[in-house]
Amino acid sequence: MASYRSIRDLDWPMLILTLAICAFGVLQIYSSTRDSIWKDTWWKQIIYIVLGMVLLWVVSSIDYHTLLSQVPVLYGITVATLVATFLLGTKVFGSRRWIPFPMGFRFQVSEFAKLVIVLLVARYLTELRRDRLELRDLLKLVGLVGLPFLLVNRQPDLGTSLTYLPILAVGVFIAGLRWQQVVGIVCILIMLVPVWWFFGSSEYQKKRITSFQDPGQDPKGSGYHVIQSKIAVGSGGMWGKGVTRGLQTQLRFLPVPHTDFIFSTFAEEHGFVGVVVVLGMYFLLLMQIVQNAQTAPDRAGMYICMGICVLLLFHLLVNVGMVVGLMPVTGIPLPLMSYGGSSMWSVFLMLGLVNNVRLRRFVN
Repeated sequence: MASYRSIRDLDWPMLILTLAICAFGVLQIYSSTRDSIWKDTWWKQIIYIVLGMVLLWVVSSIDYHTLLSQVPVLYGITVATLVATFLLGTKVFGSRRWIPFPMGFRFQVSEFAKLVIVLLVARYLTELRRDRLELRDLLKLVGLVGLPFLLVNRQPDLGTSLTYLPILAVGVFIAGLRWQQVVGIVCILIMLVPVWWFFGSSEYQKKRITSFQDPGQDPKGSGYHVIQSKIAVGSGGMWGKGVTRGLQTQLRFLPVPHTDFIFSTFAEEHGFVGVVVVLGMYFLLLMQIVQNAQTAPDRAGMYICMGICVLLLFHLLVNVGMVVGLMPVTGIPLPLMSYGGSSMWSVFLMLGLVNNVRLRRFVN
């Protein structure tokens, strides 16, 4: 009976939307890598999706309260592996983000750290049992999230480290902040920006930001990605040029068309109509997660669902904004569409957590 109830109560709309978006991603990966050195990535992506579904089912079957009880252990392992990545990881495109494994597989710890931070914030805020956050509570939570943030930023991987902040922000917002605390946080962030610029940022990161302001300053260097991406998006028109017919993609003007800039290639080949359809599917997926937050059996489940929802929304806004020139190029993948095992599995694990909360919504 328990097994039947679990299958019946699975969030089927969320799963169907997830697999539909993944299908669009596989199609686009195949189209954008055809006859290139990445031509085998599309079937690897299918394997990642299948394994992701297994991970989703496993996480759904473990009571999320059990996972919350193991947060200190998970947090310690995450920090330790992030340090190991910084010391021993493989350096690719100027960043040391991956731990190498046999058979050419690379494991990106920073992607799975998102899941731990979601659980960390949920447990911490649930255990406070107060209507509003005190300053000492806020500072302690900022410190706990700030440690993995700084470790990932030093790889350097500013894009992934920034994804930890929306999880923290939505948690403290729901927990309750006084307006004085909000003003104080904004002032501190404003003061930290020049400090980060002069002392915490790498030359590579500075070039990314300056090229965002004016890509034409370095059209063959740091501004190349943005310029080619905007050309690809604009050339798609209303209906797109069709699968495998996008000139920017097929003639290899667009760099890494199957990872960070997969949305550019999709817009070129499927046009405005295709973009609206995919963004509509993402919207429905996010609303389904919000619905699960509303029906969560306790505050911990609500914090988990809302943290995951805001994290995926942040990914979506930054990636789409990046490819149309409204956001700096940060290397944040498009959830469920961009090629990559670590990114795909972390999203499926998070959706498994959402489904976990849903399955226990009627448990006293």
